[in-house]
Amino acid sequence: MTALARPTNGRMIGGVCAALARRFGMSATTMRVIFVLSCLLPGPQFLLYIGLWIFLPSEKQADKAQTAW
Repeated sequence: MTALARPTNGRMIGGVCAALARRFGMSATTMRVIFVLSCLLPGPQFLLYIGLWIFLPSEKQADKAQTAW
């Protein structure tokens, strides 16, 4: 598994689905379909997406943080 960071390439909106797909070894399209289908169920999916968008670092920021150590 790779580190959880939003990729700079392959983003649709915020890169959250692409980051989760990369983390779990899935295709980004599959993860996006799963997210859209989960939006049909009641729950805080959009709030979770926005929260992950805010708190997950971008790949550029994650690379800087790793090289700082």
